[in-house]
Amino acid sequence: MSIWSRMAEAIAALTKGEGLSAVFEKLRASPDRTVAFAIAVIALGAKMAKADGLVTKDEVVAFREVFLIPPEEEANAARVFNLARQDVAGYDTYARRIKAMYGDDDRPLCDLLEGLFHIAMADGFYHPKEDDFLHNVAKIFGFDERRFRGIRGQFVAEAERDPYDILGVDPTASMEDVRAAWRKLVRETHPDQMMARGVPEEAVKLAERRMVAINRAWEEIQGARG
Repeated sequence: MSIWSRMAEAIAALTKGEGLSAVFEKLRASPDRTVAFAIAVIALGAKMAKADGLVTKDEVVAFREVFLIPPEEEANAARVFNLARQDVAGYDTYARRIKAMYGDDDRPLCDLLEGLFHIAMADGFYHPKEDDFLHNVAKIFGFDERRFRGIRGQFVAEAERDPYDILGVDPTASMEDVRAAWRKLVRETHPDQMMARGVPEEAVKLAERRMVAINRAWEEIQGARG
């Protein structure tokens, strides 16, 4: 059974008129984190789709930037998207419940935020209201300014981009510490590690852009320091 069929079953079993925002609280006890992750990306993505005041004719296409959705599963993905779009709960409610769902492990939250950036950039334009949306979600997730800037710098060409932000280290850090941070991020970005923390196999390509940014940041720091 595909992740999309499992996700449709989870939604059918969990919502029962309660609204999609209630799903995240119940998924905290679920062992299937891949379903939780997929629902979280689509639910927040649906809220973000309205951030710039424009909702495209076929929003589900944007999720192809994150997930490989077979044609026969588009209806299941669209159902989750529409449930989120119609839910009266605000995106901040979603974000807080998702944060609670993952507890102290913020690595899936980083994966999720990167998925939202993929969606935001699907049309090739980064709207200021999308930036506000993602910035607020990052704050709810507990990310500081440096971490948010580092993630944004991976996706938005015109955004402020600092290699130290991307590696999450201070510019005064020793080369040894910078190297250690780079190696840690490379390990965490390996597809096996991502799937182990609940990123669906269909979405592991999220790692591609992050790995490019991590290696480029390391090379830039190496070059600057000689």
